[in-house]
Amino acid sequence: MSELQLTIKYQEFSSASEMSSEDQELVAMALEAQKGSYSPYSHFQVGAALKLANGVIVKGANQENAAYPSGLCAERTAMFWAGANYPDVPLDTLAIAGSDHGVLCESPASPCGSCRQVMAEYQKKHKRPLKVILVGSKRIRKFSCVDDLLPFIFDSLHME
Repeated sequence: MSELQLTIKYQEFSSASEMSSEDQELVAMALEAQKGSYSPYSHFQVGAALKLANGVIVKGANQENAAYPSGLCAERTAMFWAGANYPDVPLDTLAIAGSDHGVLCESPASPCGSCRQVMAEYQKKHKRPLKVILVGSKRIRKFSCVDDLLPFIFDSLHME
């Protein structure tokens, strides 16, 4: 038996003003995207801003439905729209912001497992890292690739 340890690396900022201007723009757009949230049941508004490799920025917001689990997370609304409209353009950076009853969460909201898996699939499809920014009012975390959010990714693209 071997006991191993997994280590991840990420950057943490106390505010968006410490980030590059590109990342600041994505953070602002993720915050803005929350306005498109339809969340009458959880009152948890999530906005996502996704920058593609060609510079296009796509926004997404969580969409709930009384027939749970028929809704969809903000991250996947943005990624699926990008995949449908720009199928051959790699995803570059995804910023995510979550608010509870209209108040930005102090700690960054973390994407669910399904969203992480979709991020991983697009990262593998395009053979390049997808950077992820998680936005909170007290801290912002930036990951250089999805692997740091989802180690031991399920990868069906290499199954035969």
